[in-house]
Amino acid sequence: MAIDTSYVGKTGAPLRRTWESKDALLYAVAVGAGQGDASAELKFTTENSAVQQRVLPSFICVAAGGPLPDGFSIDMTKMLHADMGFELFGDLDASGDVTSTASITGIFDKGSGALVSTATDVVDTASGELVARLQSGMFVRGEGGFGGERGPGDGWEQPDREPDVIITYETRPEQALLYRLTGDRNPLHSDPTFAARAGFPAPILHGMCTYGFTARALLHGIAGSDPSRFGSMHARFTKVVSLGETLTVRMWSEDSGARFQTLNSAGEVVLDRGSMTLR
Repeated sequence: MAIDTSYVGKTGAPLRRTWESKDALLYAVAVGAGQGDASAELKFTTENSAVQQRVLPSFICVAAGGPLPDGFSIDMTKMLHADMGFELFGDLDASGDVTSTASITGIFDKGSGALVSTATDVVDTASGELVARLQSGMFVRGEGGFGGERGPGDGWEQPDREPDVIITYETRPEQALLYRLTGDRNPLHSDPTFAARAGFPAPILHGMCTYGFTARALLHGIAGSDPSRFGSMHARFTKVVSLGETLTVRMWSEDSGARFQTLNSAGEVVLDRGSMTLR
């Protein structure tokens, strides 16, 4: 069945989402905070000492997603997460109560597949104030060729100089077992038998875990480790990451923030065309 482009512009039902301090702490540990030096990022990994708890900016991506319009469906066995972005309009609290409303902003014909772009507005449930806006792209294999537009370009170019900041993190062999506890229980990341059926020799790391490691690097490398300075982030997923690989984030500083790429142990780009802005 061809993908239904009539859903462009339609909005899903609002969904109330809440989180507690422990959810933000678990997310921080799941994306590597404190790994190798448990005292290095205490403000993101502890809550009961003289160190005030802060929340990693990319936590909003797992804390506040909303459902797509009723009746819209895609074959999830053909779906790949193509890109992800978020913009924050204030600091995230250690506990939160928000309402998320997602809409389909475009369905583009990429030839071999279709790209479904979505946007989600996240508002404080009590005040109605905008907390964040999420953007996501889902590439659906085999659904292209319907004659639609290919979609706009992003104008991203890699700077013609060496990166200004390079940060390398190691991921643990059990990293996906931690990250799945933040909400994504897809057995592709934990069950070797399931991974083999999907064509992988072993479970792979969640793309959003790689994204979270990258956001941490940007926070420390560009925003001075201060979540209040972190404005937005966007990147494309280009390659899967095996468990236990190192992730190297290459950052080119700009007046407004940075451009970046994330590479795996072999030097292959796994997150590309990255941009980050400061608040």
